[in-house]
Amino acid sequence: MQIESRISGIPCIIRVTYFDGVAGSYSYNAPSDMDYYGYTESEWEVLDRNGRPAAWLERKLTDADRSRIDQEIEEAMTEDAY
Repeated sequence: MQIESRISGIPCIIRVTYFDGVAGSYSYNAPSDMDYYGYTESEWEVLDRNGRPAAWLERKLTDADRSRIDQEIEEAMTEDAY
Protein backbone atom coordinates (compact mmCIF):
# COMPACT_ATOMS: atom_id res chain seq x y z
CA MET A 1 0.00 0.00 0.00
CA GLN A 2 1.12 3.55 -0.64
CA ILE A 3 -0.10 6.82 0.86
CA GLU A 4 0.69 10.41 0.00
CA SER A 5 2.31 12.51 2.70
CA ARG A 6 4.72 15.41 3.25
CA ILE A 7 8.08 15.70 4.95
CA SER A 8 9.38 19.20 5.66
CA GLY A 9 6.62 20.46 3.38
CA ILE A 10 7.84 18.31 0.48
CA PRO A 11 5.26 15.97 -1.10
CA CYS A 12 6.23 12.31 -1.02
CA ILE A 13 4.89 8.79 -1.11
CA ILE A 14 5.05 6.43 1.85
CA ARG A 15 5.21 2.77 0.84
CA VAL A 16 3.95 0.51 3.61
CA THR A 17 6.00 -2.69 3.68
CA TYR A 18 4.49 -4.18 6.85
CA PHE A 19 1.42 -3.50 8.95
CA ASP A 20 -0.09 -5.38 11.87
CA GLY A 21 -2.99 -4.16 13.96
CA VAL A 22 -4.06 -5.98 17.11
CA ALA A 23 -7.38 -5.07 18.69
CA GLY A 24 -7.49 -4.61 22.43
CA SER A 25 -9.23 -7.14 24.64
CA TYR A 26 -10.40 -4.55 27.22
CA SER A 27 -10.41 -7.41 29.72
CA TYR A 28 -9.65 -6.63 33.36
CA ASN A 29 -7.19 -9.54 33.43
CA ALA A 30 -5.24 -8.67 30.26
CA PRO A 31 -1.56 -9.56 30.78
CA SER A 32 -0.31 -6.11 29.68
CA ASP A 33 -1.49 -2.67 28.70
CA MET A 34 -0.75 -3.49 25.06
CA ASP A 35 -3.09 -6.47 25.28
CA TYR A 36 -5.72 -4.32 26.98
CA TYR A 37 -5.64 -1.35 24.58
CA GLY A 38 -4.34 -3.03 21.42
CA TYR A 39 -1.57 -1.74 19.20
CA THR A 40 -0.34 -1.34 15.65
CA GLU A 41 3.06 -1.89 14.11
CA SER A 42 4.16 -0.61 10.73
CA GLU A 43 7.26 -0.47 8.61
CA TRP A 44 7.54 1.87 5.66
CA GLU A 45 9.89 3.61 3.30
CA VAL A 46 9.96 7.11 1.88
CA LEU A 47 9.68 7.56 -1.88
CA ASP A 48 9.75 10.69 -4.00
CA ARG A 49 6.67 11.65 -6.01
CA ASN A 50 7.90 9.49 -8.89
CA GLY A 51 8.04 6.37 -6.70
CA ARG A 52 11.83 6.23 -6.33
CA PRO A 53 13.50 5.70 -2.94
CA ALA A 54 14.33 9.09 -1.40
CA ALA A 55 17.01 8.66 1.27
CA TRP A 56 17.69 12.40 1.14
CA LEU A 57 14.10 13.07 2.17
CA GLU A 58 14.08 10.32 4.78
CA ARG A 59 17.00 12.05 6.51
CA LYS A 60 14.72 15.07 7.06
CA LEU A 61 12.23 13.02 9.13
CA THR A 62 11.62 14.23 12.66
CA ASP A 63 10.08 12.22 15.49
CA ALA A 64 6.87 14.20 14.95
CA ASP A 65 6.90 13.24 11.24
CA ARG A 66 7.34 9.57 12.11
CA SER A 67 4.43 9.65 14.57
CA ARG A 68 2.20 11.48 12.10
CA ILE A 69 3.04 9.06 9.28
CA ASP A 70 2.40 6.07 11.56
CA GLN A 71 -1.01 7.58 12.36
CA GLU A 72 -1.75 8.23 8.67
CA ILE A 73 -0.89 4.60 7.89
CA GLU A 74 -3.09 3.31 10.70
CA GLU A 75 -6.02 5.41 9.47
CA ALA A 76 -5.54 4.29 5.86
CA MET A 77 -5.25 0.62 6.80
CA THR A 78 -8.31 0.84 9.07
CA GLU A 79 -10.37 2.41 6.26
CA ASP A 80 -9.37 -0.46 3.97
CA ALA A 81 -10.51 -3.00 6.56
CA TYR A 82 -14.12 -1.82 6.36
